[in-house]
Amino acid sequence: MHRKAVRPGRQPVYRSKLFQEQVHDSYKARGKLQEPAVCPQCGAVFHKGRWQWLPRPEGAESATCPACHRVHDRFPAGYVQLEGDYVSQYRAELVNLVRHVEQKAKAEHPLQRIMDIVEEDGGLLVTTTDIHLAHGIGEALRHAHRGRLQSHYNPEEKLLRVRWERQSSPKRP
Repeated sequence: MHRKAVRPGRQPVYRSKLFQEQVHDSYKARGKLQEPAVCPQCGAVFHKGRWQWLPRPEGAESATCPACHRVHDRFPAGYVQLEGDYVSQYRAELVNLVRHVEQKAKAEHPLQRIMDIVEEDGGLLVTTTDIHLAHGIGEALRHAHRGRLQSHYNPEEKLLRVRWERQSSPKRP
């Protein structure tokens, strides 16, 4: 491959880097929030540049956090699909694991929440407000119950789809 000579101290410009699309996330604040701010729905506090679980500060502004915004709009950032006949056999145990992962993540990161858990085609569909929680749920399922895990991230939509599947072991005579 032939490259153009570049003057010292300058970076070469490649055609693929001339126009970078601006990524738009409607659930991210457009500007810096006034600190401190409190979400009126969940009580999370925006302090030192991030949402945290703190006592409500005096004179705090009101601002809806991105997680409550997603819940209100019914627009998840993560989908976790649990499939296979194993799901119907161990439904309660799987739901408990999913809720435990949420509680652990939410304690540290207020924006990581489960929006809904619904039965779908004999399996379960878990929707989340954050892609990291969806990933964490999938990894916890694979670690605790084995099975097959697949993930697909769509950067344009800032959306993660996780699919976990396990079939029950055949019964021995």
